[in-house]
Amino acid sequence: MDHTCVIGLAWGDEGKGKVIDLLCPHYQQVVRYNGGANAGHTVCVGEQRFGLHLMPTGILHSGATAVIGPGVALDPVVLVDEINGLRARGIHVGDNLKISDRAHVVTAYHKIEDRLSEALAAEGGRIGTTARGIGPCYADKMRRHNAIRVCDLMDSEHLSETLETVVPQRRKLFAACYGDDGGLDLDQVRDELLTAANHLRPYVCDTGVHLRERIAAGDIVLFEGANGVMLDVDHGTYPFVTSSSTGPHGIGGGAGVPGAMVRQVIGVAKAYATRVGGGPFVSELTDATGDRIREKGREYGTTTGRPRRCGWLDGVALRYAAELVGATELGLLHLDTLSGFKRVGICTAYQVDGKTWNTVPADARLLERAAPVFEYHKGWSDDVRGLQSFEALPPEAKTYLARIESLIGCPVTVIGTGPSRDECICRGRRAGPATTAKLTGETDV
Repeated sequence: MDHTCVIGLAWGDEGKGKVIDLLCPHYQQVVRYNGGANAGHTVCVGEQRFGLHLMPTGILHSGATAVIGPGVALDPVVLVDEINGLRARGIHVGDNLKISDRAHVVTAYHKIEDRLSEALAAEGGRIGTTARGIGPCYADKMRRHNAIRVCDLMDSEHLSETLETVVPQRRKLFAACYGDDGGLDLDQVRDELLTAANHLRPYVCDTGVHLRERIAAGDIVLFEGANGVMLDVDHGTYPFVTSSSTGPHGIGGGAGVPGAMVRQVIGVAKAYATRVGGGPFVSELTDATGDRIREKGREYGTTTGRPRRCGWLDGVALRYAAELVGATELGLLHLDTLSGFKRVGICTAYQVDGKTWNTVPADARLLERAAPVFEYHKGWSDDVRGLQSFEALPPEAKTYLARIESLIGCPVTVIGTGPSRDECICRGRRAGPATTAKLTGETDV
């Protein structure tokens, strides 16, 4: 078994959590290396549905250590709530969680800035942010001046001194730029951060050292991408992207281990396409078919509850993303959602101003004008929900999958046939046994 990265090949919400959950039993360390609480990985265990935002999926498996790396924008208040919520449902959280002391901290003023700046943006120019403060936190990280990391969070005196400088500055800045100081209160910000720090202190360490030591001891690592590749700050549909390196190229800085150690990259997509928030979406269907996909697939955000935009699979973006990350195989989820459609479509090219594009251009304005070139395949009436054998799939579904493989250039090895962890088909690879985490009901420190 090789060190592996699981990464979404679209704009998020691809179903990474399910694929990671399937693989976790074979890995001893499961690492989040980018993003923040704007991520929403959903894992279904029997009748239980877990929505994970900052917590690596490995926390649901007793044999794995969940690691939050230095590249994560960590909201300590959200993480404490998530830990408490998992414990309330019987999930053990203790020495199986490691938090990097180098991770940057999301504060209340980052979330206020996110909300105010998005509200000020002109219609059509809004990013579609979740307002979780991720972008402003990463901006502070790059500015370096008065940024707060987890190691600072652990030093209450230094943290208080920093906040006494930063909070009044931000109040003035918000009032000048947005005409609203956001109700920012120094004592409230300080108290909530110090309270969260006390809860998180037992888990904080140098996670880079931890991982390098464990790898030297023979542990195998699963790296968990938080956001889809089409949201990558350098390679996505900029500026309608997130603020971090979402692909395997983010592992070196985001986890503190050499990215070259990753030999297996599993790209995850849906059998159709979705997007949340603003930005170009060439294969979008704004008709009854798009609405039908949304309702059948329950396409509403894990983090925000917002309805997702839906369309046929975008083969252009999917091939671009797979090539970018060096995907060695594909996980294709929500195949069951397409059951009952008379035909299913794949966007194979873009038409813009009389020119055909077979890759994703850099200019989002050009993408906004692009028209999809669709090819259609016969649909299948049989319900594939819960199937676990490739041979049991309808011939039309097999033809559809074969076309995706030829278009993208990767084998489809994981096929999702429903939301639960056992509702999937694994071809040519070992999936983890459908066993839940250690459900102890313990209340660890």
